Amino acid sequence: MNANVSILTEIPEELHQSLKSYLETHPTWDQDRVFAAALSLFLLQNGNSKVTEASPNYRACARVYLETLFQRPA
Repeated sequence: MNANVSILTEIPEELHQSLKSYLETHPTWDQDRVFAAALSLFLLQNGNSKVTEASPNYRACARVYLETLFQRPA
């Protein structure tokens, strides 16, 4: 079962402007998809060094990242 959790956060205005520009030129992406891809990639690259590729958390994060990148527009 896939569960979604809503996160409210503040980001620098420059980052917000960059995100808006990206979304204007990539209509198949939305803010939620960008954040899911960015967060999952960050965690894959910077996660706990004791987490191996065989761990359930690493695999789940990799799955979210790949599904986010390759999802088809509705």
